[in-house]
Amino acid sequence: MKRAAGVLLPITSLPGRYGIGCFSQSAYDFVDWLAGAGQRFWQILPLGPTSFGDSPYQSFSTFALNPYFISLDALVEEGVLTREECDAVDFGKQPGAVNYKRIYDGRFPLLRKAYQRSRVSEDADFLRFTDENWWWLDDYALFMAVKDRFGGRPWTEWAEDIRLRWDNALDYYRRELYYDIEFQKYLQYKTYAQWTALKEYANGKGIQIIGDIPIYVSMDSADVWANSELFQLTQENVPEAVAGCPPDGFSAIGQLWGNPLYRWQRHRETEYQWWVTRLWYCFQLYDVVRIDHFRGFDEYYSIPYGEETALNGHWEKGPGMELFRTVEQRLGWHPVIAEDLGYVTDSVRQLVRDSGFPGMKVLEFAFDSRDSGSANDYLPHNYPENCVVYTGTHDNETLVGWLGSILPEEREMARDYLWDHRTPDKELYWSFIALAMRSGAQTCIIPLQDYLGLDNSCRINKPSTVGKNWRWRVREKQLSDKLQAELLRIAKLYGRCNWEAVEQPKEAEKPSEE
Repeated sequence: MKRAAGVLLPITSLPGRYGIGCFSQSAYDFVDWLAGAGQRFWQILPLGPTSFGDSPYQSFSTFALNPYFISLDALVEEGVLTREECDAVDFGKQPGAVNYKRIYDGRFPLLRKAYQRSRVSEDADFLRFTDENWWWLDDYALFMAVKDRFGGRPWTEWAEDIRLRWDNALDYYRRELYYDIEFQKYLQYKTYAQWTALKEYANGKGIQIIGDIPIYVSMDSADVWANSELFQLTQENVPEAVAGCPPDGFSAIGQLWGNPLYRWQRHRETEYQWWVTRLWYCFQLYDVVRIDHFRGFDEYYSIPYGEETALNGHWEKGPGMELFRTVEQRLGWHPVIAEDLGYVTDSVRQLVRDSGFPGMKVLEFAFDSRDSGSANDYLPHNYPENCVVYTGTHDNETLVGWLGSILPEEREMARDYLWDHRTPDKELYWSFIALAMRSGAQTCIIPLQDYLGLDNSCRINKPSTVGKNWRWRVREKQLSDKLQAELLRIAKLYGRCNWEAVEQPKEAEKPSEE
């Protein structure tokens, strides 16, 4: 593949009305903006329905999409909602931030009205969608309907009969909650249809989508409830151990994520069917798949269930290359990015090499005074061609925020490396963007906040915290012609311009919102 560049921006961070970024006209406009900027990739975060904390990495399903992304404008054009109904809802007063409580309180009643008016049971496309996706959709829709019946409580707190999926209980709830189940299927039908149209439009403009899948799934998910034998659970479906990472220089007690761990022996006995299916589905949704926490396939950190910190965990062996050989044998080759950050051992490095997947390099990690030697893997002169470089990821500070928070000696180290002691601090972020762009990495992805020179108030996520993450949204006026020209100029300068996108006609026919 040629040298290329892209922008990292979650769907939630898109501009537009009704409180949250979604698959509305703003998404199509952003694709046009990326194309005019000479970009090849748009990297998004996971698209799954979010649970506690609104993190896309803790989702109710690894297959479902988030109904928050349904364009209300499209439902108005379809005639199942009115503009007055949408405008009457208070989605929050800050156009630059998502208010998830107001989104939850306001969107679902509107979506329920749309469903009730849709006569979806007579829609041939809906029936085709449910027939083709029954293998995950039936369990997911039932899971969400029962969760609503139990006041949103985790499935581990449901009545024993449905918690343990007794046949008589499954039959009872399928009858009792028929319309609630159909509502959940309607939401997925609409979300998938709108996402498919947006992705096709992006591909037609020469833009490829980089999707993101977490290695682990949430305990409170349809995946674990319906496939408990694939996870390290007791007969009562209580976790035996949970995921996290050990203490390091950033956290003295490590990180306790709480996700159930895979029972890898059972996956091996099924020839990794669940994983093959999961990745096959992701390859339909995205052009490139980024797998989060790739090192967990080599070794994973196991913490006894009930621990309050990650201090007492230990490492266990994962499936290694056996999994990825099986996937390639079954599905053929597909582009994947291995998120190989964090505590990386020689065996993890070997797994990444054996897989052939490009790993990740984060420029902000290159100037850590605790690892200041010239052999630092994150210094650009050490990058292999087969990697993806980022100034920072969704978990990192913005460039401007990072430059203001590092130690003076680290800032001096960075300026020495740049051979730049003259650029004012407030403009130095452009020098780091240029450093990433001119590196030998095949692909360069820059978070939009870094191009905008925004501080940490616009950070996407601060790991191990809840309540203020995943909220930032770009304002429409920030996606200016001037900034677009700057992105195009730097992409051309360092041989990363997507000429296929740039040379397309300015006005392309966009699909109907319906």
